[in-house]
Amino acid sequence: MTFHDTPATDGVFPAPHPEVDGKRRRRQGLYATSGKRIIDLLISMLLLPMLLPAMLAIWFAIRRDGSSAIFTQPRVGRDGRIYACYKFRTMVPNAEQVLEEMCARDPKIAEEWGTYQKLSNDPRITSVGRILRKTSLDELPQILNVIKGDMSLVGPRPFLPAQREIYDRAGGRAYYALRPGVTGLWQVLSRHDTTFASRVRFDEAYGANLSMLADLSLILRTAKVVLLRTGV
Repeated sequence: MTFHDTPATDGVFPAPHPEVDGKRRRRQGLYATSGKRIIDLLISMLLLPMLLPAMLAIWFAIRRDGSSAIFTQPRVGRDGRIYACYKFRTMVPNAEQVLEEMCARDPKIAEEWGTYQKLSNDPRITSVGRILRKTSLDELPQILNVIKGDMSLVGPRPFLPAQREIYDRAGGRAYYALRPGVTGLWQVLSRHDTTFASRVRFDEAYGANLSMLADLSLILRTAKVVLLRTGV
């Protein structure tokens, strides 16, 4: 059995070895079916009391702008199930309408959104939202998604139902097989100008090499990225 092709993963995954590949697949199955969920719950329940003060402070900061602090958005989860993903609001309330108008006015903006599914200088982001995105603190409420079982701490990046066709064209499968993650391989290794198709390849590499050690490594690397303020 051959080892799955992966993009450059900076040592997160072990080097391929044909003699241990079969054992690795069996361990992956056991971890994916039970161990991963246990790790998610243990770490989430430990983190939640420590994160609550910061989450309350962020909630009040956003509420000062007069908009709701928590933003829910439909995302595609494991087995294609749609769930409500929680985030702190970082954009103006009518962000989707503003995006449609911007794309209609400017073909360059429409092209950038079509390629990256995000904008490099997005005017819809609020002043508080820029800080939250820079530090990735806007995703703290997703710990509730993890506890509920909608998400995992580490996994493929959750995508919008409207992005399903783009994802399928990119050859993605991991999103349907695993719970989407608060963090993942592409967030840690390539956070700035990665195309949507490239992000799919990173997530496929993660799904092909799933392990507890890889998850713990990605959690630690995510913490480092947030502390160094290199997030987007």
